[in-house]
Amino acid sequence: MRCVYYLLPLTTILYADDPRLPRPDQVDKPENIKFIIPDKSKLAGIVVDDAEAKLVGEWKHSVHTPPFVGKSYLHDMKEKKGKKSATFIPNLPRAGLYEVRISHNSNIRRANDVPITVKHSKGEKVVKINEGEPAPIAKLFRSIGIFHFKKGREGSVTIGTEGTEGKYVIVDSVQFLIVMP
Repeated sequence: MRCVYYLLPLTTILYADDPRLPRPDQVDKPENIKFIIPDKSKLAGIVVDDAEAKLVGEWKHSVHTPPFVGKSYLHDMKEKKGKKSATFIPNLPRAGLYEVRISHNSNIRRANDVPITVKHSKGEKVVKINEGEPAPIAKLFRSIGIFHFKKGREGSVTIGTEGTEGKYVIVDSVQFLIVMP
């Protein structure tokens, strides 16, 4: 029997006095504060936040452009392109097909061809995304495909910076949603 289901991240009801959120004067688009997900446990599936990623190179934390997951997101400062990366390693509860989603904010200063390497049970695949375009899922997530992963920590998603000269690469979180065990 094939069981396919998708759990979309729902916008969390946020209050103006929530200390986990930036103030409107700290961001470029205050209307997007309501789409921030300060607690990743409120999202479906397995979510690995930027605070848990294995970073290569120097990255800068920011809250300037919401939305994002957790306390902030990272950007590459438009420097040392091709020499920086962020690897997200989930601890998957079982083997199976997982939809992989990348969270990122967007604006015209974001990179157009961000290389993302998905290491899954069948090998590796490189997917490129345009972070300049708004994320289509809850203004925060973009699906990059469905991949088979083994149970545990064997799979990974690496966001790189090669080929993104002149634009910022954003690193926020990666969500793994079971599609079929």
